[in-house]
Parts: sequence; structure tokens; C-alpha cells
Amino acid sequence: MKHETIETNAGWLIGLTLIVISIGGLVEIVPLYFIEDTIEEVKVEGKDTIHPYSSLELRGRDIYQREGCYTCHSQMIRPFRDEALRYGHYSLAAESKFDHPFQWGSKRTGPDLARVGKKYSNEWHVQHLIEPRSVVKESIMPNYGFLMKPLSYKNLANRMRALKVVGVPYSESKEEYEANVKRFGEDIAKNLDILHAEENLLAQAAAGNYDGNADDVTEMDALVAYLQLLGTMVDFNKFDEGHFAKFR
Repeated sequence: MKHETIETNAGWLIGLTLIVISIGGLVEIVPLYFIEDTIEEVKVEGKDTIHPYSSLELRGRDIYQREGCYTCHSQMIRPFRDEALRYGHYSLAAESKFDHPFQWGSKRTGPDLARVGKKYSNEWHVQHLIEPRSVVKESIMPNYGFLMKPLSYKNLANRMRALKVVGVPYSESKEEYEANVKRFGEDIAKNLDILHAEENLLAQAAAGNYDGNADDVTEMDALVAYLQLLGTMVDFNKFDEGHFAKFR
């Protein structure tokens, strides 16, 4: 059959298009029924290293979304050589399992932030957010100096309860807390306790002093705390090369 015949005959074009789409769909869907899990297991010494955000980091993520940071920055490193050379190891599905919503994407007006945590100092992040062009001359990012205002966290517990409804393992009971201790370790479990959410937020902000101002807890504290966590939950040096490929 000549290609021209297909292009000039609506019936043939529609029918063959549907066949190709069906084959493509089956190739993508059928294998999922034979894979037990597509989420990587990331454990070190029997503990999950990927865990939900602390109360301060959670508020930072709220601010990240509120300010539309995701419209210029993705958080998804694809398994391509050029991306690995620039950003680091490709993103694992497990790293986003507690994100609601995910911050995936390929829109990169600014660089991908999936592994930005600990790459720069707190001071660098604060200066970059206040006046981006003072540290990156070619930046077109807006100034975010207004983030130095006090952080609101009065509805923090309810925010965590809402995430708990969709499966994020924050704890409210002794049994849930003990389950988190077993799963993540005691230090992490303490930060996931809804009943001590505000106390934990204030303690982390005081210990980290992310914005350099110890007199108040600001939105800048929360956002920098969130940014400094991104991509740091998995220490790839503790896993054999190719360990995560078996989950793909």
C-alpha cells in the first residue's frame, strides 16, 4: 500500500493510527502487571533513608509552591548522560513518593533543583533569593527579599493531617510513632510527630538558623531548609553501581 493512499483516505489513516496507539499502549501497560513494584527500596542498615518532610521543610515546600518556583525549576533528573554530568544521579521514583504534588517536569528556565541540597551554603541561598544577580550575573529570577518576613505556621498540624490522609506517614498515636522509629529511626520519627509539629519547627529553625537571623523564624528559614534537603536523602556511595537499575 502506498503511503499516499493512507494520507488521502481518512478511514485508513484513523484505523492505522488507532492500531499504532494500541500497540504502544500495550507495550507500556502490560509489563506493569509483571513488576512487583516500581518504587526503589532505599535502605541503609535496615532503615528507610527517604522520609517525609519535617514541619519546617514542609512549610518551605508550601512557600516554594506558592511562589511558583516549579514554573521555572524542575525536580527530575532524567537518566541521560548530559543530565547526570550536570546535575548528578538520575532521580529515583522513591525520592518523590511523599510529594503531593510531585515537582517533576522539564521546564528549565532555571536549573533543575533535584540535587541542590547542600550544594551551596545557607548564606548563598539567602543572598541568591534576596538578589539573584548578586551571585549569578545572568539570572532572570525575581527578587524574593520579602521572604524575610515572619513565618506563619498556625495551621501546621492540619496541613500534616491532610497529607497523612493521602498516605504520608506522619504520626499522632504512640503506635504510629513507634512504627516510624522502626522505619526511619528515632531522630526522623520525632520530626514526623504531628502533636509536636510547632515545637519541632521552632527547634529546627533555631538549630539551622538558615537565614542568619536568630531573632525570628522567617519564610526564608523554611524555604532554605527545604532547598537544603533536596536530593540529600540518598547516599549513592552506599549502593553498588546499577543497584537501582533493577527497579526500572
